[in-house]
Amino acid sequence: MNVFLVGPMGSGKSAVGRQLAQRLALEFFDSDDEIEARTGVDIAYIFEREGEAGFRSREAEVIDAITRRDGVLISTGGGAVLDAGTRERLRARGRVVYLRTSVDQQLARTRRSNDRPLLNNDDPRGTLERLFEQRAPLYTEVAEIIVDTDGRKVKTVVDQVCRELGVDGKKP
Repeated sequence: MNVFLVGPMGSGKSAVGRQLAQRLALEFFDSDDEIEARTGVDIAYIFEREGEAGFRSREAEVIDAITRRDGVLISTGGGAVLDAGTRERLRARGRVVYLRTSVDQQLARTRRSNDRPLLNNDDPRGTLERLFEQRAPLYTEVAEIIVDTDGRKVKTVVDQVCRELGVDGKKP
């Protein structure tokens, strides 16, 4: 079984992904971490040098490579769903879970973070609202399962994802 987490920044994909992968005995990958490991530079640097388009191209390559493996759980970047090919690969190669959260929750979870290039502006709320409007339909389109994360503990979300996947949280 492969499980792929999609959703906006601040929805809990990395935190939920780590715990869920452990519960399901899957190998965990965070697509942003993989991009940084492969390039040797951070995401902000890639955005600065190559723009969002360059970053999205790298992201699609990384997700394609990892989704070809078996027994993996990937926490994707918030914009990974913008690429139609990536959406198709995610659907075809595993079970996709959309971790849905509100803009208010995103702001609360990202306000202290300096590593969110898309939020490095004077109107993070407006940016998050625009991103949500653009991306939410794509998250919904690609997802088999939708789980709300607002105000919920990671363990509670992991428990619900396990139930929705029809597994008991032990090795599948």
